[in-house]
Amino acid sequence: MEVRTGEGDSKMETESENKTYAYVFRGEVTDVESQNIDQKATFDPEIFFNIILPPIIFNAGYSLKRRFFFRNLGAIMTFAFIGTTISCFVVGAVVYGFVQLMPHVEFSFNDSLYFGAIISATDPVTVLAIFHDLHVDVNLYAMVFGESILNDAVAIVLSGAINNYEEHYHTESGFEVGAAFKSLGNFAYIFLCSFLIGSVTGCCTALLTKFTRLCEFSLLESSLFVLMSYSTFLMAESADLSGIVAVLFCGICQAHYTFNNLSDESRVRTKQFFELLNFIAESFIFTYIGVSMFTYQKHRWDVGFILVSFLAIVIGRAVNIYPLSFLLNLGRNNKIPCKFQHMLFFSGLRGAMAFALAIRNTMSESRHLMLTTTSLISTVTVIICGGGTTQLLSWLGIPVGVEEEQELHPFSSIKQTSEVSTPTDLRSPPPGMEIRTPHEKAWLVRKWYNFDVNYMKPFLTHSQPTLIETLPSCCLPLARILTTTQQLSHDVMNKTVEDSDVDLCIGDNIEVSGRRKNHQNSSAKFEIEGTNGAAPYGPPQTNNAVYDSDLGLGGGLAQLNTTQVRIPGIQGDLV
Repeated sequence: MEVRTGEGDSKMETESENKTYAYVFRGEVTDVESQNIDQKATFDPEIFFNIILPPIIFNAGYSLKRRFFFRNLGAIMTFAFIGTTISCFVVGAVVYGFVQLMPHVEFSFNDSLYFGAIISATDPVTVLAIFHDLHVDVNLYAMVFGESILNDAVAIVLSGAINNYEEHYHTESGFEVGAAFKSLGNFAYIFLCSFLIGSVTGCCTALLTKFTRLCEFSLLESSLFVLMSYSTFLMAESADLSGIVAVLFCGICQAHYTFNNLSDESRVRTKQFFELLNFIAESFIFTYIGVSMFTYQKHRWDVGFILVSFLAIVIGRAVNIYPLSFLLNLGRNNKIPCKFQHMLFFSGLRGAMAFALAIRNTMSESRHLMLTTTSLISTVTVIICGGGTTQLLSWLGIPVGVEEEQELHPFSSIKQTSEVSTPTDLRSPPPGMEIRTPHEKAWLVRKWYNFDVNYMKPFLTHSQPTLIETLPSCCLPLARILTTTQQLSHDVMNKTVEDSDVDLCIGDNIEVSGRRKNHQNSSAKFEIEGTNGAAPYGPPQTNNAVYDSDLGLGGGLAQLNTTQVRIPGIQGDLV
């Protein structure tokens, strides 16, 4: 705008020209009239990873039903880690083989593996929504949901390792075995370090909420909870690690430990806040996928490559699910039925994560082709697989109408809908007919469970038994410092935990029958052992047997204990 003013005269003559500004943080748009709608409908793809994806992944860990997740931990880990890797290489090999028959498509073997990694990231959001509404068998729900969240983390790190190999180790001489192993080591390093950052941040938040009075200021407490959770992502990314992996395990730790220390207002507020963010972010991503199909400038359409990609993901998913299910069933008493295997195969939708990985790098023609194919696959699988879920459940005869409260008591009668009844082979056997095998004792999970109940939860939360009871007598001064007054009072015994402890560990208001060592000998540790040397689990029950089908942890009894105030005596004994 140009302004002219005369001397001693208040009259102003102005000459102006119209300018239009766009909020792209780049200043003035020089020629808006020539800008097309497709240019205005796109934005920096890093926004997906830095703003939109973290709430989705954190909410997946924060809302995880850990009880059923850990019950099927072996299957979930197998499908997520081994299955995703198999799917990556199978898809890459199939695509690369067919691309050799297409001279017009320039697609290297590294490109094929990278495409296999990003397209192996499943996102069965529509299937899970239907599962939730129909109350599908919780074990099937846990396997589909657990595989999807870990699968996303594995796909991100795997694609990063393949990209790192291409940038630093790839030469014109071809494939190098040593470089491949370096990339594999880099994959393990990134995943483990990201896991540690997320877990440590979650534990630090739990300590902060335990040893301070933040619960008296619920708004401040909730704000700190959100900021600490998001800082996990930023710390991991700044260290050149995977922020998605870090924020996932941070969410799991926050739900398992920090949630128990929050005030009632903060529990409700954080749950609803992250559910809202998750819903908005997923809705935006799927909307943007649809819009970008018509507006994105870097699409490259190749019908032959798209058809080959559909065939490759079907083969990769089948090789992932069916052979691994067969191997898992060799060591499981509670087999994965063929009906569940078919549903797991059908639940391999592609969605937000695959699209975000594809759009993050579009610097070459091959990456343009990946983006177009990934967008189309995500759209088609969501429509077909999501739309056909209800019909497939009915056709396969998978039980629906199973209430979660009834699943918490696995040998009670199951409520059924009038449409689908529970097949005999899917019903839980009565206690007398139950067959227990060593595979169901889950040695690794049992050992972690004992360590968690005796040390981690008393250290990070107000749960009991306290560290005064579980640590050796030489550590009693430190144990007294780390034990809060609330843990020594009866208030914690009467406190109802809504979502955390009942999912995985025994609640704070019960004490497990088992052996207790004397302080004078070694420690007052509670060894959670059942009749077969395994650990019990489950929600608080009065004089009810706890069966090993839940976590595969063995037998044992969980009984209500009388409310007492634990006061350490002179000898370290409890009075």
